[in-house]
Amino acid sequence: MRTFDLTPLYRSTVGFDRVFELLDSAGKAESTGYPPYNIERLDDNDYRITLAVAGFGEADLDLEIRENTLTITGARKDGDDGQEFLYQGIAGRSFERRFQLAEHVKVAGASLVNGLLNIDLKREIPEAMKPRKIAINGGEATNIKVLKDQDAA
Repeated sequence: MRTFDLTPLYRSTVGFDRVFELLDSAGKAESTGYPPYNIERLDDNDYRITLAVAGFGEADLDLEIRENTLTITGARKDGDDGQEFLYQGIAGRSFERRFQLAEHVKVAGASLVNGLLNIDLKREIPEAMKPRKIAINGGEATNIKVLKDQDAA
């Protein structure tokens, strides 16, 4: 695996701290692949994160959003029913999965169906940031001074 030292870039930039934090965190990605997940784009402003959480119920899962970071935590309640497994291939371990959300992306809802946790996301751009058309007026230009010959000399 390659590592990049971004320290020289920190010294020569102002206001890009957030970008470099994201680059640093991408290099330090979690090594575990549990639980597996998909990220879908439903349309231009709607997305869905789907996590495979077989064996977890609604009470075992927790979703929290803080500073544009969505954290999904799963912790099964230990209910030892005296079961004796000959083979246990279904993972039931606790997990924590984090997703960095872009600005103006909000969690619209979540549902747990057939062992899949679906988290719906919606991008809501404020009106002030949306592009708008500006009309061009024809006619004489205003605020232009005409210099006379003696003023120019």
